[in-house]
Amino acid sequence: MQFNSVDFLIFFPFVIAVYFVIPKKLRMIWLLAASYYFYMSWNAKYALLIGTSTIVTFLSGLLLSSFKTGNIEQKKRLTMVVCIVVNLGILAITKYANFAIISINMLLRTLKISTIAHRFDILLPVGISFYTFQALGYMIDVYRGDVEAERNFVRYALFVSFFPQLVAGPIERSKNLLNQMRHIEDIRLWNARRVTSGAILMVWGFFMKMVIADRVSILVDTVFNNYRMYGSTELFLAAIGFTIQIYTDFGSYSMIAIGAAKIMGFELMENFSAPYFAKNIRDFWGRWHISLSTWFRDYLYIPLGGNRKGTRRKYMNTMIVFLVSGLWHGANWSYVVWGGIHGLYQVIGDVLKPYTKILLEKCKVNTECFSWRLLQTIKTFFLVTFAWIFFRADKITQALRFIKRIFVKPTPWILFSDGLYNLGLNMTEMNILVFSIVILLLVDLVHELKGMTLDAFLFTQNIWFEWSVLIVLILMTFVFGKYGPTFDAKQFIYFQF
Repeated sequence: MQFNSVDFLIFFPFVIAVYFVIPKKLRMIWLLAASYYFYMSWNAKYALLIGTSTIVTFLSGLLLSSFKTGNIEQKKRLTMVVCIVVNLGILAITKYANFAIISINMLLRTLKISTIAHRFDILLPVGISFYTFQALGYMIDVYRGDVEAERNFVRYALFVSFFPQLVAGPIERSKNLLNQMRHIEDIRLWNARRVTSGAILMVWGFFMKMVIADRVSILVDTVFNNYRMYGSTELFLAAIGFTIQIYTDFGSYSMIAIGAAKIMGFELMENFSAPYFAKNIRDFWGRWHISLSTWFRDYLYIPLGGNRKGTRRKYMNTMIVFLVSGLWHGANWSYVVWGGIHGLYQVIGDVLKPYTKILLEKCKVNTECFSWRLLQTIKTFFLVTFAWIFFRADKITQALRFIKRIFVKPTPWILFSDGLYNLGLNMTEMNILVFSIVILLLVDLVHELKGMTLDAFLFTQNIWFEWSVLIVLILMTFVFGKYGPTFDAKQFIYFQF
């Protein structure tokens, strides 16, 4: 069941209506049932996988808290290792088995050795990487003593499967979401301001997805799928288009999830913070997919030693984290290269930092002025866009050829002819896209300058302005949104991860 579907527009109001009227003690059971129905709407067999992950981590948490005598630390470490192996084993089999076979066969063919078995017929469960990391995060928190082991299985199962953020995050922490669920009976359900706030975020999320992401995807798919037919201008626009698409697509899911949870009285963590206003790559990763980047920081980078064991170890740890992050996104070497590029950005930036500082001081460059910050933002945006080409490409070779054509096949005249409207979008569609991106830029600018999400900003305005903005967004989503029988509604990009 996708957020941008008629099914969800029926499902969510029904869940909320029942949730608001049933006895307090039944709230958890009702949300758990709704969450499993939501997930099983894709494939009922998916319940077996999420159920297994839930049971294993739940029992591991109880076991970790039960050790009182003997070699406690050794017992805890063994329990944690077994739990991690089981969960990552499920993830590896369902997501990476075929990738491993293909990669091994490629190596064997290079060495002129007979290849091994063919691919397995395995259907990748949607969102498995998200709920696996969320469950493992809880178990590690219990191991570290950061949270108490949950003894109510229904509550824990709801924490792992909570439907707004189940499929594509944010990847919640037990210290946040699970603690809120422990006080679910105390939630004041009807709070007009909170419900309105959640509704505004959901409307904004639908606008981002249906008006911007699904529209720009037409241009992106047209060019990327036929990149040999196009020159530098079209390829460059497609790369920029994908940079916008993946932000509005993934950001929209997080926004709808946060808004839906807020209506029910739960506060999910912020997942995006105007990422394309970042001044450098490190800043970008403090704004992009925050729940995943902080997960890797807390559960991989720091345990590896972080920056506490010397510069070389710091750089190695950084590269490991970003390579693993790339692999987490998908079973394809192009994702690994994408992660590696971002890791290199971080390492190179850190190595050059002292030399850059000396150069700027000698050249008397004012690094506090607007022009310098703008230049840094533009530079970071294009570095990120370059890396996104590998993320979007089916293969590394395709990405390299795509990049090569940008430099060797100049087509500047496209900007001054009707050729721009032969990329899947006609003039009207292109104008709608440009206008919508301007709205996106303004909303992110408010977030950057005021530190406010759209709902918080609108609450500070006069009511006529608040309702005018909402009505415009709703009307544009209904009128210009990509949906209906003549349009194949696109699945959210991060569902495949």
